[in-house]
Amino acid sequence: MQQTNLKFTFLKRVLLTTSAFAILGTGAAIPKFISPIVSAASDAESAKAVSSKLSLTQDGVTLKLSDVFYDGTRLSFSIEREGKNLPEGVMSLYLPIDAKASKSLKKYMVPEKDQKKGYVKSPEVLIDGKKLKSFLEFGEKVSQKNTVKAEYNQLGSLPDDFEMTVQVGVTRISKPFEFKVPVKKDSSAVSVKPNTTQKSGSFSYTVKQLDITSHTTRLVLDSEGQVPASSQQTGKYAPSMMYYDIVDDQGKTLQQRKVGFYNSKPKTKYHIDELYSAIGSRPQYVTIKPYTLTVNPSNWSIVGQGKGADGKHKNGDKTYIKELEMKIPVPAQ
Repeated sequence: MQQTNLKFTFLKRVLLTTSAFAILGTGAAIPKFISPIVSAASDAESAKAVSSKLSLTQDGVTLKLSDVFYDGTRLSFSIEREGKNLPEGVMSLYLPIDAKASKSLKKYMVPEKDQKKGYVKSPEVLIDGKKLKSFLEFGEKVSQKNTVKAEYNQLGSLPDDFEMTVQVGVTRISKPFEFKVPVKKDSSAVSVKPNTTQKSGSFSYTVKQLDITSHTTRLVLDSEGQVPASSQQTGKYAPSMMYYDIVDDQGKTLQQRKVGFYNSKPKTKYHIDELYSAIGSRPQYVTIKPYTLTVNPSNWSIVGQGKGADGKHKNGDKTYIKELEMKIPVPAQ
């Protein structure tokens, strides 16, 4: 999915697992109530990123670009803000004056001259001089004060080496900050294109691509047909759309970055392009484990979702479909 304009329909989307990013289109601002970023990178991962900071100062505000990383599936960087008498939050709360927003969001539509100085706006990125059209996740980093992180997914076909230009606006400062940095693809990445299909009844899915990098794991597949139902998913209950866990050769289940639920009847065709946590050392194989959630067709809510007895949020129970499991070998080199 490519998203280059601000759309408020995403507020209706339920994230079953949190990526802790604010999700928005390139060039847009977003209100403060969206969750901040939680940095998931380990010290080892951070060491592999471009950590030297590029610094620019305008009108008493300094921005520092750092932690640039690109592995073919994800392009990310951090922006640290410094200065005196700046607002507590870093990411801009303001919406464009001409944005189509609900009444509750109108208060964020403030003319530039009336905005507080020092909020960092959503960045615009150029790759070798051409605007990057990609899905952007942007928000504040909990692990680093006064810092925001931008992450671009579903990048299309980018070269292994390129010059990245990052243009960042700051409220009440007329000229955007502009950084230029050379970027090189992480050489440890491996891509597998099995084009293998598994079927159960009228449902089938084909894994098109599996990308394994030091930061993330990416799964790309196409599915078709009606999702199979278990004995508990009949009568007043039904299965959700199909979801997919990835399990490495040591039995560890990778954490999916975002699991979306749309409170609607499942479609019969899906193109899935999802990111998961990094595997670590390269496995001999991974296993794709498809599953569904049980839903109530009267409102398509998830059965069992909510706060559990232990006080923790539950996303409902997974129903795995054993006959749809797929083992994908990973080449050593």
